[in-house]
Amino acid sequence: MNDRYDVVIAGAGPAGAQCARDLAARGYDVVVLETEAEDEFPRQSNKSTAGTFHSMMAAFGIPDDVVMQYTDSVVLESPTEHYVRDQTGAVLEFADFKRYLVRDSRDDGAEYRFDARVTAPIMENGEIVGVTYNGDEAVYGDIVIDATGPSAPLAKKLGIVDLKRENHAIGIEYEFEGIDIDRPGFADLRDAMMLRLDHEIAPGGYSWIFHTGDDTAKVGLCYIQNGSHDQYSRDDFTIDDYLSHWLETDPRFRNAEPIEGKQHRGSAHIQEPGQLHTDRFMAIGDTVPSLDPLWGEGINKCMQSGRAAAATADSCLKHDGVEPTAENLAVYETLWHRDVAPNAKSRLLMTQLLYLAPNDRYDDLMRDLQRLDDDTLAKANKGNTRAIAKLLEPGDAPLLVDLAKQRLDLDLGSFF
Repeated sequence: MNDRYDVVIAGAGPAGAQCARDLAARGYDVVVLETEAEDEFPRQSNKSTAGTFHSMMAAFGIPDDVVMQYTDSVVLESPTEHYVRDQTGAVLEFADFKRYLVRDSRDDGAEYRFDARVTAPIMENGEIVGVTYNGDEAVYGDIVIDATGPSAPLAKKLGIVDLKRENHAIGIEYEFEGIDIDRPGFADLRDAMMLRLDHEIAPGGYSWIFHTGDDTAKVGLCYIQNGSHDQYSRDDFTIDDYLSHWLETDPRFRNAEPIEGKQHRGSAHIQEPGQLHTDRFMAIGDTVPSLDPLWGEGINKCMQSGRAAAATADSCLKHDGVEPTAENLAVYETLWHRDVAPNAKSRLLMTQLLYLAPNDRYDDLMRDLQRLDDDTLAKANKGNTRAIAKLLEPGDAPLLVDLAKQRLDLDLGSFF
């Protein structure tokens, strides 16, 4: 078995597999190390709601046969109001999608080693030159990429990322049948992806219903266990309790039954990105936090970061004598901030404002969105500060004060 490659990638999720896909298509020797066993992949890492938009499908050549349901709209719900935006999308069968990425990159020559848990970087002269996995096995590469998500064993040990506990979001999702998709008094969720802002269901977060065909849908919620969550949460409730509460109180679920084997749990971090790379190393996907305030788009962000890392690796490896130093890999940082998460700070600000607002403000937001043009919402989601300002009201001053205090507390906490 070969132990030297152009690029070593830890993690076979959307980011790692897409990076391998692009590199293998360019003719590089690339190996991907994945913790899970191949015959079960991705049993443990089948964690995404897998909602995406046609732009991602087209940009990355994703086939129709991994799609559970194409959708025509996105719905935002508050406790008593809702807003519908015409926007085509797709709900993927996430396991099939991940297996497709592996299969497609293998067809171009990428090697995968399953049952391979990456444990630590191998260092020479202060630079990473490879990784150990499964304790004492080793593999070496000119460039090493961490695509393991929040576990980030390489990025953490290299001091590249600092994923803070107070920014850690947890989520749970079930797939159900028997859902009343077009319930009177609620938005029509036929061929739609719905996101709900309601602290009774997801304190300091959001919940969702993604239609997957007929009377079936993905139903879940997530929240960050920080100040926003503490302000609205119940002391005696776990995330499972909140999901049960929603199922028991929402009439759309009166006849719903969980589909066997279709339960998913996941986590991510919602915070400003820090360093993304160093000598011979890049961090991609959920190892580096990124999201859109409203739509999330985690899959697209992961795929984009994998592509940016592959292009960066290519820019070094294709030239003889060009070493993948931190300086030469800096193009990854440029591409990440340009293509993956532009306006990262202002988008994070909008995300925090959303999760901190009270329920009655969510109702006002839905009414505001109904009178504003769709461009305002799209621009706000991309971090345009003028568009975000249009969504604010004079009565939001206390909310902005609370946000400033929360951000100050986080900054001071990290300082001390």
